[in-house]
Amino acid sequence: MTAPRKQRREIVLLRPVPGRTVIHELWAGSKLLIVAGIGVLLTFYPGWVPIAAVALLIVMAAKLARIPRGVLPTIPRWLWVLLVLGGVTAAFAGGDPVMGVGSVELGLGGLLNFLRITALSIVLLGLGGMVSWTTNVAEIAPAVAMLGRPLRPLRIPVNDWAVTLALALRAFPMLIDEFRVLYAARSLRPPEVDRDGRARWRRWAAELIDLLAAAITVALRRADEMGDAITARGGAGQISAAPSRPQRRDWGAFAVVIAVCGVALALELTVLGTSGMRS
Repeated sequence: MTAPRKQRREIVLLRPVPGRTVIHELWAGSKLLIVAGIGVLLTFYPGWVPIAAVALLIVMAAKLARIPRGVLPTIPRWLWVLLVLGGVTAAFAGGDPVMGVGSVELGLGGLLNFLRITALSIVLLGLGGMVSWTTNVAEIAPAVAMLGRPLRPLRIPVNDWAVTLALALRAFPMLIDEFRVLYAARSLRPPEVDRDGRARWRRWAAELIDLLAAAITVALRRADEMGDAITARGGAGQISAAPSRPQRRDWGAFAVVIAVCGVALALELTVLGTSGMRS
């Protein structure tokens, strides 16, 4: 008797984890500004110390927000294979530092760069996940409208952009659920046996066209329902008209992030940079 196959955890995006923690109650604009600032920092200084500091901030925020491990998706095996293959390929590039194994010298520069880029990607994904798991989608549009207020004298349609962003974020989870239902319904159909390869390719093309037509129909139906709901609630202008501004706890969050990132940047530019030049 074969053991039951372990069910994979799907990706949970744009759906906040229930709770009323200090991270959940932060202003959505503060979270967007923090993510933007950290993104700029890691763009210009993608060193190990800034990456470790941002990872520490993410872990601390996850603890404060009581984010369960169940929100993390199951990593497929093929991704691990690609990571190992990429690490082995990058190791052939060599470079400093060099490690001696007997009479053979191995350059670890390429492998360390690959690991650093991988860690940077994981940290950036963690930042996006924290915003997604602790922020209600309805709070994004007012925050974007508030942040874009200085651009209004330039006649830039900030409110329209905020409404468009909010509707896109609202529609994304719904469309994912609809596509999963379509895929599950397609999987329930009995498989057809084709004797030649040409008939198999024709059947696959016909099924792809059917799935695309069904997906477009579902998207249009969802858009019509969302339009009716927005009209019943007073129009699209109400989406970005909610009062939204930072509170005292937001300034505390800014202070903590600036302090941690500042210390990490100082270490990267002074102590570690000097030791790296000496080596």
